[in-house]
Amino acid sequence: MPTRHKTSGEDLIKRLSRIEGQNRGLRMIAEDKPCMDILTQIAAARAALQKVGSLILERHAVSCLEDMVSAQDREKAAEELSRAIKSLTHLTD
Repeated sequence: MPTRHKTSGEDLIKRLSRIEGQNRGLRMIAEDKPCMDILTQIAAARAALQKVGSLILERHAVSCLEDMVSAQDREKAAEELSRAIKSLTHLTD
């Protein structure tokens, strides 16, 4: 991906690695840890994943839409953005 975006691919990979660690932390269930600790871990992983999704959506919107709008294909750009937003919001419901 072009480097003009605020969040680099390397940053996204680091975030995803942290999320992976948070998910591994959910073995707390097998360790019979308190429910509140488990719920806190789930909330943290969920929020982190939502943030990564938002950052990827932002990158997509900037790169894809710049290319399409510069080609004067605004309708296609709007449809693409709408599809990307729907894809992310279906993941969070």
